[in-house]
Amino acid sequence: MTYNDNFIKACRKEQVDTLPVWYMRQAGRYDPDYRKIKEKYSLLEICQQPELAAEVTMMPIKKLGVDAAILYSDIMNPVASLGIDFDIVKDVGPVIHTPVRTAQDVERLRPIDVEKDLSHIIQTIRILDKELEVPLISFAGAPFTIASYLIEGRPSKSYIRTKQLMYSEPIVWFALMEKLGDMVITYLRAHIAAGAKAVQVFDSWVGALSPADFQMYVLPTMTRIFKELADLKEPKIYFPGVSSGELLPYLKDIQADVIGLDWRIPISVGRGRVGERFAVQGNLDPYILTAPMSVIEQQAKAIIDEGIQQPGYIFNLGHGLFPEASLEKLKDLTTFIHTYSHSVLTQQAEKSGV
Repeated sequence: MTYNDNFIKACRKEQVDTLPVWYMRQAGRYDPDYRKIKEKYSLLEICQQPELAAEVTMMPIKKLGVDAAILYSDIMNPVASLGIDFDIVKDVGPVIHTPVRTAQDVERLRPIDVEKDLSHIIQTIRILDKELEVPLISFAGAPFTIASYLIEGRPSKSYIRTKQLMYSEPIVWFALMEKLGDMVITYLRAHIAAGAKAVQVFDSWVGALSPADFQMYVLPTMTRIFKELADLKEPKIYFPGVSSGELLPYLKDIQADVIGLDWRIPISVGRGRVGERFAVQGNLDPYILTAPMSVIEQQAKAIIDEGIQQPGYIFNLGHGLFPEASLEKLKDLTTFIHTYSHSVLTQQAEKSGV
């Protein structure tokens, strides 16, 4: 088989004849074979075994026919190298044994050492670079989202301790942002050196901030991250998570290539807010997968019709897959996206004489 680079082309706003599609959390609990693996191993235990982590990463490529793989990992993995002790607790998420809440806590955080502490992740990427016939996306959690776990001690709905530190101890806050920003830059550069073909920065919970607070407390660090990765040719994606539509106008100057959109904002509106420089990715509501296939196709068609109005569109969900999602519906959705988009893009090309 020839290498499928449609995803990379779309990231670069180049013409494609079929829309690329991948799904956030596409290697996960909706797949019965993955659930069998999870009966034996925890998420972190899988990550510690490069051959197994590579196998799980490749499952959706074989089963769904998606156009990119995303590394099987967790956004919390690199914080272990900083000296943070945590667990991923079933039905809860990341739980930090000693939360980071003071200047002293921040000072104790070590610089990340990818080679020493995270060599298993690098080895997984190297395996996948040899095996895959689609691009591999690696990723990191953005500083705000990681900070919210470190400060709260576990997932939160209010982020009260996070905002308290941000507002009350801005010097401590910015010191933490600087260390987490350094972590993201070092971690992703190591991934690309090992063979990742694109990187995505997940800022899952930054939509909890007002635009003014995002601009003051978070945007400088995000700007620095993408500036310091800008010399790398591989596409960079920033996904500002759920409920982030009001933050999009502030992203116009970051040196990312692609902006991910959640399902609360139409593609055209999102494009208008971030500007024409970026490709965009998104944004089907993942829970539409509970609907009949005819409804799923109707909604996907509307998003595709909007997305292909300009070059630089990647079909994805507006957030990650959930355990109850149907593997068969995902297969059918992927086929529909490829078939329908190819038909429409071919017609467009014929009309324009390309």
